[in-house]
Amino acid sequence: MAAPLKIVVLDDDPTGSQTLHSCPLLLRWDPETLRAGLRHPSPFLFILANTRALDPAAAAERVRRICQAIKPALQEAQAAAELDQWLIVSRGDSTLRGHFPLEAEAIAAELGPFDASFLVPAFLPGGRTTVAGVHYLHGEAVHTTPFGADRLFGYSTSFLPAWVEEKSGGRIAATTVERITIAELETGGDALLRRLAGLTHHPWVVVDAERPQHLAALGAAVRELTAPAAAERWGRPRRFLFQSAASLLNGLVEIGRQPLDPAALVALRRRGADAVPLPGLVLVGSHVPLADDQLERLLQEPRCEGVELPVQSLARLLEGPAAPELLASLERQWLQRLKAVLAAGRTPVLFTSRGELPCRHAAERRRLGQELAGLMGRLAAALAPQLGYLISKGGITSHTLMEDGLGLALVELQGQLLPGLSLVLTPADAAVPGLPLLTFPGNLGDADSLRDAWSLLEDQGGALAGTRAR
Repeated sequence: MAAPLKIVVLDDDPTGSQTLHSCPLLLRWDPETLRAGLRHPSPFLFILANTRALDPAAAAERVRRICQAIKPALQEAQAAAELDQWLIVSRGDSTLRGHFPLEAEAIAAELGPFDASFLVPAFLPGGRTTVAGVHYLHGEAVHTTPFGADRLFGYSTSFLPAWVEEKSGGRIAATTVERITIAELETGGDALLRRLAGLTHHPWVVVDAERPQHLAALGAAVRELTAPAAAERWGRPRRFLFQSAASLLNGLVEIGRQPLDPAALVALRRRGADAVPLPGLVLVGSHVPLADDQLERLLQEPRCEGVELPVQSLARLLEGPAAPELLASLERQWLQRLKAVLAAGRTPVLFTSRGELPCRHAAERRRLGQELAGLMGRLAAALAPQLGYLISKGGITSHTLMEDGLGLALVELQGQLLPGLSLVLTPADAAVPGLPLLTFPGNLGDADSLRDAWSLLEDQGGALAGTRAR
């Protein structure tokens, strides 16, 4: 039976469910797949849009197409009394990288009008907090971290009203951005309800958050004001749009503890006919400095062996006239190397060469990233029938692996192996059913987190069950 409240999340990469469990993640938005997602008992329906991998025009067009598909599906579910109420969230990066405000504005054009849009980038398990309108990463103003210098999505301020002005090219003045403070959230009650009910003419509203209780207070007020019964006290239900990181979702709906603890998630590892656990494969496509450190630590493990994809050579090859034939030949060679590592009883770690290759423009950078992710996805898919699990580091890498490599329409989120590290299962009708896939954000954890996750899935690290991705 479907949940009476459905929170539809358009995720710009596949990692935004990293605080949740037991919900579907859709890689397609055809009517049949949307119906299945809306009928799922979870209050959450994630649509993995992968828009961070696209140029702005393509991202906006994809968001519009998704909204045009979901609108009649929602109307159908409400007409059939399968759904009382829905909210829409544009899930984005907690380090402020992505197409903002483009995607939220595309949603508003298709599913609006809205009374207000809330900007809530806090991701509390990962140390991303917002205080007095300033967004921090482990106490450091986020624009001073490497994420602020991102070549595609960089920015120069951590004060979110000014960030909104900067990212909108000055269209949205910082002085027009409202703020909900920690004091207001801690006071809560009627004062917070009146504050939110008084928002009109669709302003952007920055929300502070340091603790889960702050987002729970916001969520309680939102649920009351957007419910059909709000008409009795507030004249009409309010309509709100959210641009947020993952932690807001837990504030909007309390879903309880995940049913599978880390040990139970590890036990999902596929086994062969002899009941022996099948081997794993690790993909590392992310290029943030943290991913470099994590890869280095993992490759120090004697039971792991790296297989490097040389980015500079591949970039030159892709520009040549015989690119398809040469690439196919190289793919066969890399596949044989990966199989040899597996045959030797080690875990292959397939990674793109480190460092960021200079590109002439953003379109070239995106194209190269998509080509590399596609290559990694094809290699992983070729090995998938003999694997017990997959670890995929990087949002674009993970999305391409699931959608193109494995050809999946949806996956079921089981829960978090470590905080922020989502483990999903391929469905029963997939080419490789019941394959656990750990989606690992590029910007999460510390230098040991990738090695910790691998160790858990290899069932060597029972003592690590209490480890936290920092």
